Amino acid sequence: MTAPIAAIGAIAPISATTSVAPAAGTAAAGGATGVDFASALGKGMDAVTGAQANAENLAVQAATGQLTDPAQLTIATTQAQLMTQLATTLQSKAVTAFNTIMGMQA
Repeated sequence: MTAPIAAIGAIAPISATTSVAPAAGTAAAGGATGVDFASALGKGMDAVTGAQANAENLAVQAATGQLTDPAQLTIATTQAQLMTQLATTLQSKAVTAFNTIMGMQA
């Protein structure tokens, strides 16, 4: 017999986003402080790597018969896939923005 799927409330919420520090010489909106862009990007890439590692770990557990709830694998795999797609989209947008800026200098 299989175990029922856990309630949606049992899924961990996505962590709160952090604000990005304003450029030098500009005032922060509402006096909020944040982290620089490189730090935020690094944390985001670490999260993507962690999600992929978690999905791979659960896939190994499923293949060896140690995973009791297959929904965990589905959720982790989908989360890793969506995070990878987001990172790829951000990379594509950054390259496009860079090429646009470089085109303005010509």
